[in-house]
Amino acid sequence: MKTDLHRQFPANFTWGVATSAFQIEGAATADGKGESIWDRFCRVPGAIADASDGDRACDHYNRLDSDLDLIASLGVDAYRFSIAWPRVQPLGAGEWNEASLAFYERLVDGLRARGIQPHLTLNHWDLPQALQDRGGWTSRETVQRFVDYALGIHRRLGDRLATLTTHNEPWVIAVLGHENGYFAPGLKDRRATLQVGHHLLLSHGLALQALRADGCRVPKGIVLNMAPAYPATDAPADIARANLDDIRARRWFTDPLFLGRYPQVIADEIQALDPTLVRPGDLATIATPLDHLGVNYYTRHVASADGSFKVESSGLPLTDMGWEVYAPGLTDLLLQLHAQYPLPPVTITENGGAFKDPVTDGQVHDADRTDYLRTHIAAVAEALRQGVPMAGYMVWSLMDNFEWASGYAKRFGIVHVDYATQQRTLKDSAHWYRDFVARCRAQRCATTAI
Repeated sequence: MKTDLHRQFPANFTWGVATSAFQIEGAATADGKGESIWDRFCRVPGAIADASDGDRACDHYNRLDSDLDLIASLGVDAYRFSIAWPRVQPLGAGEWNEASLAFYERLVDGLRARGIQPHLTLNHWDLPQALQDRGGWTSRETVQRFVDYALGIHRRLGDRLATLTTHNEPWVIAVLGHENGYFAPGLKDRRATLQVGHHLLLSHGLALQALRADGCRVPKGIVLNMAPAYPATDAPADIARANLDDIRARRWFTDPLFLGRYPQVIADEIQALDPTLVRPGDLATIATPLDHLGVNYYTRHVASADGSFKVESSGLPLTDMGWEVYAPGLTDLLLQLHAQYPLPPVTITENGGAFKDPVTDGQVHDADRTDYLRTHIAAVAEALRQGVPMAGYMVWSLMDNFEWASGYAKRFGIVHVDYATQQRTLKDSAHWYRDFVARCRAQRCATTAI
C-alpha cells in the first residue's frame, strides 16, 4: 500500500464518520417520541438475533455533548447522521415535537461549533408506526407525509446543514423489509416491495422539488447501497444471472433516478403486479436532478445461475457478517456508475466492516478493520484518478451500535462501546483514521499555502 495515500485526494475532499438515529440514540420514549416500525419490529419474537432492541442502544440522546467531543477528537470534517422521524413528529403528520427538534438543533449547532459539517439524512428506515398502520410505504399517502416532513425539517435546520439526504438505502427498505421480512416492518409480499420502491423514489423526487421551491440551497440527494455484480464463471448463464441481479439490486433505483425510466424487467413486473402504480409524471419527478449521490459499499456480489457460488470458498477474507472483503469492487462500482450516468458529486456515505474485536487491557486491536479502511480508501483514490467525481468518504460507523436484525453482536464501529457501562474506547482503526485525516488536512493546508 502506498504510504502517500493521503496525497491522492484534493484539498476539498471531505472525511467523515456516519451513524443513524435508531442505531445509537436510545431514549425510545423520551420527550414524547412516537413509536417507529423498528420499535415495533424489535418486539416480534425471533426478529432480532439476540432478542435485543433499540431502547437504550448507545444512549446517544443523553450523551450528545460527549459524543460530539468524541467525533471532534477524530479530526474529521463531517458527520453523517439521521433524524428519527417519529421523534420529531410522533404520528408522522401534524404536530411537531418541540423537545426533540431542540435536540437536533443542539446536535447540528454542536457540530458546527466544533468545525464539523452536518450531513443530515431524513429517512434511515425508522418510519413512524402510525404511518405504517395506514399502509406505510405501500401507500401513496406516505409520499406526501414525507414531503411535509422534509419541509418541516428544512425550515428548522436547513440553513445550518452541509448536505441533506432524503432516503438511506431504499432497496433495503423495499426488499429486506417487504419481500423477505428480515427487516421492519417484516412483510413478505413482492407486490408491496414494488410499491415501496416506487413510493420511496417518488417521495424523494417530490421532496427535492418542494425543498427547492421552498428556497432550500443545501445540496440535496439520496443514498443507495450498491455492489458490483460479477458472474461466477464465463458461462453465459452466469453472465445473464449477474446482469439480472444487477438490475434488481442497483439499476432498479439508478435508472429511474438518472434516466427517468425503470429497467424493462422491473417495468414488466410492475405492470403485471400493480399496473396503476406508476402514474403519469411520476418518472419525470423521480429523475429530478441530484446535487449529490451517496454510495454505501461493503462487499461485491458474485452471481451463479445454479446458486453454486459460496463466499466461504472464494479464498477472500470475510467480515463477521460473512461478507467478502473486496476493495477493488468499490472502484469497479464507481467506474460503472460514471460510465452509465451523468453523476453529480459522489460521497462514499458508508463503508466499513464488522469484526470481532474485544477490549484487551483497555485497548482494541482491530488490524482487520484498519486494513479494510485503508484498502477501500485506496479504491476511492483509484476511482478519483480515473475521473469519477468523488467528493468525500465516511466510515461506517463512528461507534458500535444496534445492527438491526443482528442486534448488538456485530460491531462495525471504529469506537468500541461497552453497552453495560456505555464506555467509549477508540479502537486502533480510529487512531489510524484520525492520523490519516490529519495527514490529509496537513497536505490541504500545505496546498492552500502554495
